[in-house]
Amino acid sequence: MGRHRGKYAEEAPGRRRRRRRRHGGAIAALAAAMVIAIGAVVAGIHVIDRVDGCTGSDLTLDVAVAPEMAPAVDAIATDFNAGEHTVDDECVHVDVRQVDSANVAFGITGSGATMGDTDSDVWIPDSSVWPRLVQSQAGDAIIAETGTSLARTPLVMTELDEFVDDDKEHTWADVVPTSAPGEEEGRNVRVVDPSRSSTGLGMLYLVHGALEESSPDTDTFNARMTAALQALHQGASADEEAAFLSLSGGSEEAPPLMVMSEQAVWRYNAQHSDAPARAGYLDSTYYLDYPYIVRSEESDITRAAEEFRRAVRDAESQEHFLSEGFRDADGALDGSVLTEEAGFREDVPEELPVPSEDSIDELTRSWKQLKMDSRVLTIVDISGSMLAEVPGTGMSRMQVTGAAASEGLQMFTSSSELGLWEFSTNVNGDLHHQELAPIRELQATADDGTEHRDVLDSALAGLEPLPDGDTALYETYLAAYQEMSQNYRPDRSNVILMLTDGDNDNPGGLELDELLEEIDGLSDPSQPIPIITIAFGPEVQHLEPLQEIAAATGGAAYMTEDPTEIGDIFLQAFSLRISEDIEN
Repeated sequence: MGRHRGKYAEEAPGRRRRRRRRHGGAIAALAAAMVIAIGAVVAGIHVIDRVDGCTGSDLTLDVAVAPEMAPAVDAIATDFNAGEHTVDDECVHVDVRQVDSANVAFGITGSGATMGDTDSDVWIPDSSVWPRLVQSQAGDAIIAETGTSLARTPLVMTELDEFVDDDKEHTWADVVPTSAPGEEEGRNVRVVDPSRSSTGLGMLYLVHGALEESSPDTDTFNARMTAALQALHQGASADEEAAFLSLSGGSEEAPPLMVMSEQAVWRYNAQHSDAPARAGYLDSTYYLDYPYIVRSEESDITRAAEEFRRAVRDAESQEHFLSEGFRDADGALDGSVLTEEAGFREDVPEELPVPSEDSIDELTRSWKQLKMDSRVLTIVDISGSMLAEVPGTGMSRMQVTGAAASEGLQMFTSSSELGLWEFSTNVNGDLHHQELAPIRELQATADDGTEHRDVLDSALAGLEPLPDGDTALYETYLAAYQEMSQNYRPDRSNVILMLTDGDNDNPGGLELDELLEEIDGLSDPSQPIPIITIAFGPEVQHLEPLQEIAAATGGAAYMTEDPTEIGDIFLQAFSLRISEDIEN
């Protein structure tokens, strides 16, 4: 019978797959058979030769299958093994193992973490994106696509039944927030890590395509995609089980929303009857297609694989897939399994093509780039001009800047490291800058139990301009670059973020060419520290010096007369982490 081993089932000690017997094994087997036969004759037992069916030796076909499909494939394998299919008079025995699709792909390519046990004769991943990834990263790997899709299941938008609004229509572009924090209604969006989940990757693919189509230019697209990625990172789960748990624990303040396959919704509801979910459909979507992949070139194994491929594709086998919440290869479902009550419907959304190798690489790089925790030193101008009122707000530039920076904190994960300086002229004795909060993880706690994120929020809210202070911009840039160079973290994205409302104004102080020379002497290509400057207000007359500083460090410089636009500029600044990574 076929064996269905779970993720954490222990491997039998010394387990080895049986192949054709070698000469030594054949001699030993023959000797053992002679002893048994002689003993049987002595005992008066008559042995009758088998003239048809299996000869007694097994040819094991090792099949690695995506976990959610394992029950159906295992049932088919059980029937197949009972039917005594043969290749060269050897009985084909199908051994089914459930193995995470990413685990197999990374085991072949070496491009990601794997738990081992990734070799097999046949591989049935949940999506064709995995063999495409393997072919693009490990061209010499044996990956024979048979053109067979065992079953299909589309990605759908999923909400807990109690929060579903039947009158509200969604598009892929509005599934996740795509604006600066605080500008959209809160949504608790859940996604399984796209670097290890084809469903998570499929969600990025759908959102990416929708935003690309609806964005008027590249800068707008990059900013919106960055906001989407930031939002998804906040709700990312390591695996599907963790995502299910998060979905079931949603609150009315932030109703949970998740993109998953139809079949996953069916499994979720089977496990969480106390918090059922409903499937929602959009005009087009991406499908998980469960391709049948052969990973051997041995003649007997490939013929055995073909025998089993025919078995999983027959009409009787399709019933196993339908009963497990899948659609068949033609898109038909079993209405008694995928019921209308849970939101499932018979008509099939338009199928989008499987992402190309380039798209897969681009999306996973973008995700991983933003997944890398940041280490940011934020510096805020407190010169006298920050007392000026921002027209139409009733707030000073200082207050608007502090509020915008506080909202920007929401873009960072709790394990990101942030610090805060203020600067003007002579704010700390002869120094033109002063540390308000050291660079620490946002989730770190002070001696009194206050989280560092709250320490920063409080410091930003309490910023006070110096009425007579000037703008020692260049000296502060240099001091910040020295600080970040001395304490560089190679496992993080190290950034200096400057918020200022004026040009450099410090007579007798450092000049631009002197600053650039100092930075050149400190910089190390293997330890990039980009300087991102957001300059605002009518006092900013010259953007060129800030652009030169940005170019020297791999950063960026932005200018606006309206400090209320800082939130949107934050998004543009952080979208550099996507666009530059794609270009490289």
